[in-house]
Amino acid sequence: MAEKRFALLQGNEACVEGAIAAGMRFFSGYPITPSTEIAENSALRLPQVGGKFIQMEDELGGMAAAIGASVAGVKAMTATSGPGFSLKQENIGYASAAEIPCVIVNVQRSGPSTGLPTSPSQADVMQARWGTHGDHPIIAISPSGVQETYDLTVRAFNLAEKYRTPVILLMDEIVGHLREGVELRPAEEMEIINREVWDDPERARHPYRMDEGQLVPKMTPFGEGVGYNITGLSHDGEGFPTNSNEVTNAAMRRMLDKIEKNLGDIVTYEELMLDDAEVAVISFGGAARSVMGALDKAREMGIKAGMFRPITIWPFPEKQVRELAEKVRHIIVAELNDGQLTLEVERVVGGRCPVSHLGKIDGTVLKPDEILEKLKEVSK
Repeated sequence: MAEKRFALLQGNEACVEGAIAAGMRFFSGYPITPSTEIAENSALRLPQVGGKFIQMEDELGGMAAAIGASVAGVKAMTATSGPGFSLKQENIGYASAAEIPCVIVNVQRSGPSTGLPTSPSQADVMQARWGTHGDHPIIAISPSGVQETYDLTVRAFNLAEKYRTPVILLMDEIVGHLREGVELRPAEEMEIINREVWDDPERARHPYRMDEGQLVPKMTPFGEGVGYNITGLSHDGEGFPTNSNEVTNAAMRRMLDKIEKNLGDIVTYEELMLDDAEVAVISFGGAARSVMGALDKAREMGIKAGMFRPITIWPFPEKQVRELAEKVRHIIVAELNDGQLTLEVERVVGGRCPVSHLGKIDGTVLKPDEILEKLKEVSK
């Protein structure tokens, strides 16, 4: 695969290739529809590039092993779907608190519980942000095509390494099993970010002690001759537990600020036909592909419609959506759930314009004609 510049791949296959290009050399997980191809292809590809694949006994172990590999200095990934994503949440919280970079792929399927394992859904939006307990930093990004899956997997690793945080690649069954042509750009043609490591062994002994104004601590791998402590408990600069409210508040605020103060670098989105739009459709992932099909038909009918697609789901592109609400007279949120992103859009829009929800929870996809009918309805 490394010798091929172009290939016809599924989204799940492109995810693996993007991860390897980004430097992923460890994958741990457990098979689950519709993400299993990610595990299968990681098992095939990682030995070819000097990496390691391990199938764990369950999803909890899959997440824990990825954390362990990352602490040892290896770029690590795990992949799952709905029920498995639920099981990973405790360790996602640990990775957030201990600031351990890793990538978690969630190829969403219909739920809750076992649901419809082979059917598409986008109902893990809020779980991606709030699935683990407590206030915690998180980044979630969502591709709408196979090429974008390759590119965004690279970006997911870059963001994880740069900000020392778990990053969720929030895919869905549509994109995961979609097959398209992909340009497999080699690593030397892309920006590849690696975590910063202390050169001074003495500084490495203080994993969370930073210079003033610094938001992201450097991270020396375990096993490189320097001993230090990490924990999921509230901790001081040396990584040891603390009951100090003052120290805890400062550490928590810094962890949240490393995301909130870098929104310009983290938040990405796509705008389509919005220059003169009177109605905007907000959509993401696989559902956005149907919106694209509906826009051309709407324009032919004289409906000035456009699309805003958040690529970064979390942190949510609040500034851009707020500005959009000032320009259009109606926003439709098209998603494969019962209104999870709609609630967030309504919060951000704050009454600046009406917001309507268009969704499905029966395991089928939104069709362009269904979106077109909604556009006609709100344009009357």
